[in-house]
Amino acid sequence: MATTKSWLRTLIELLEVFFNSSRSLNRKRTWNQHVVPYENAWAVRREGNKRITSKHRKQSTALEKAKKLARKYNADVIIHRENGEIRDRISYSKQDT
Repeated sequence: MATTKSWLRTLIELLEVFFNSSRSLNRKRTWNQHVVPYENAWAVRREGNKRITSKHRKQSTALEKAKKLARKYNADVIIHRENGEIRDRISYSKQDT
């Protein structure tokens, strides 16, 4: 009887993990671009990504790249300070009229 309970408990846990992960897959991905400090330089990183899109020596260069991508995908640019705090946000999303 104890074996049945542990097997059933394991099956329930697996189903919970499966359903919870499928819910997170249904979230719409965003194309917002973050300009962030990265290895003594600046980087552009798409929101939700671990990898960077591009690395730049100057924040201004990274900002231009992020603006170009945000315009293309009707998204926002989120600009961070050297300490990681958000400094500014620029929106390129299409407005509903």
